[in-house]
Amino acid sequence: MNLFQLLMKKKELIPLAVIMTAAASGALSFALYSLKKTDVIIDRKRNPEPWESVDPNVPRKLITINQQWKPIEELQKVRRASR
Repeated sequence: MNLFQLLMKKKELIPLAVIMTAAASGALSFALYSLKKTDVIIDRKRNPEPWESVDPNVPRKLITINQQWKPIEELQKVRRASR
């Protein structure tokens, strides 16, 4: 029996099919959106340490309120010593 024929025969399944289709398409679109963002790492071979190339002036949050980036002295000393 075809899915369309089943839905026409049992009309109470139509809202369930619509809701499930909308939920599946929303989940798929969010997954594709998340893969396009720079926070998600897919290829670890070409860029094994992606946190080194993060620009601190670009906000990574959905909402950033009064963010002031200042370098931490201890981290700067460690970074200079490791080079």
